Amino acid sequence: MEKKRADTRRRIRVLHQKLSTLGPLMRGTVVLLGSTCGNPRCKCARGEKHPQYYFSVNIDRKTKTMYLRKEMRRKAEEYVKNYKLLWDIVEEMTLLNFELLKSNKP
Repeated sequence: MEKKRADTRRRIRVLHQKLSTLGPLMRGTVVLLGSTCGNPRCKCARGEKHPQYYFSVNIDRKTKTMYLRKEMRRKAEEYVKNYKLLWDIVEEMTLLNFELLKSNKP
């Protein structure tokens, strides 16, 4: 039992270190939408829309979107990935700390 507790504490320390290495993060999603340019001779007039990336997030119960240029898209995807990593770490730490609390019963 003591070895399991020590392993759990070791894993928590590793997760704390991972937290400190996370870069910028954002809650939200990078989405691909199609758009039309208005040129009647363009392929988009026949249904083949132009691909455009947007960042979408819900703030105060309202969906906010922002157009992403190519270099912004890469950053936004990285930020979203970091946010997901943060939540994975939080979830694992929750389970580990739950086990530690449970094992400290009198």
